[in-house]
Amino acid sequence: MFFASTVDEPSTGSDSDYSRCWISWFLSSKGNEYFCEVDEDFILDRFNLTGLNNEVTNYAQALDLITDNLDDEIQDELRGSLDVQARLLYGLIHARWIVTARGLTKMLDKYKRADFGRCPRVLCQQQPLLPVGLTDVPYEKSVKLYCGRCEDLYSPKSSRHGSIDGAYFGTTFPHLLFLVYPTLIPPKSGPTELGTSNAAGREAGEGRSRRRAREEQDVSVSEGVGETISTASAALKAERYRPRIYGFQLNETAKLQRWQEAVRDRQVMRLEALEERT
Repeated sequence: MFFASTVDEPSTGSDSDYSRCWISWFLSSKGNEYFCEVDEDFILDRFNLTGLNNEVTNYAQALDLITDNLDDEIQDELRGSLDVQARLLYGLIHARWIVTARGLTKMLDKYKRADFGRCPRVLCQQQPLLPVGLTDVPYEKSVKLYCGRCEDLYSPKSSRHGSIDGAYFGTTFPHLLFLVYPTLIPPKSGPTELGTSNAAGREAGEGRSRRRAREEQDVSVSEGVGETISTASAALKAERYRPRIYGFQLNETAKLQRWQEAVRDRQVMRLEALEERT
């Protein structure tokens, strides 16, 4: 089970400050840096919240807490349980907000500041990352970080960020952002910091792949126990992330992935040939 973050106490202010400024308190809490502020008029428009009453217990009271309309006389023990539901409700509203024009603009500012971190791969040259969910259903998968350059997913470095529910960002957001702002799509290749050409980089990468394949084969042979694990079969079983917008795979991305899969198949054939010779 994943939550937006652990329950933190407000750094300053009294309980009355907390009740009057719930969203500000939530956004300022440690671990919630990935979230942006949802406009109040978006939250108050019930059309935008269609269906969320089936997802959140005590929906009406949780909404009152978010919008600072909760009765001040509510019991403290009920407030604690409502806070969990308010976090869930705000997270689901947030997932809908960030795919609107204004929501994309706010998240774009965070993306340009690299608030979500940078890709750890060297050849991606510190490419900023974007949060994405593997499912739109809450309490199933935690948030991941998507790199538009290598098109791979990474886990957040901080455990606080790693516990955020992926449904609070949804499966559509980063890909819709690049669709709306195509000039932000990072190139798939380019000069590295070492100044090597693309061809040299590919040759070096292929050389490393061959060496890694031989090392894995040597390890499997030296163990001498059980069945020998085929590197090619392991590569075929590797799960590949497929970007989608509202459940539909992107056409241009599909073309790119077919090319990438063709490259992978050639690498698998090369690995199989190496295994046959050993």
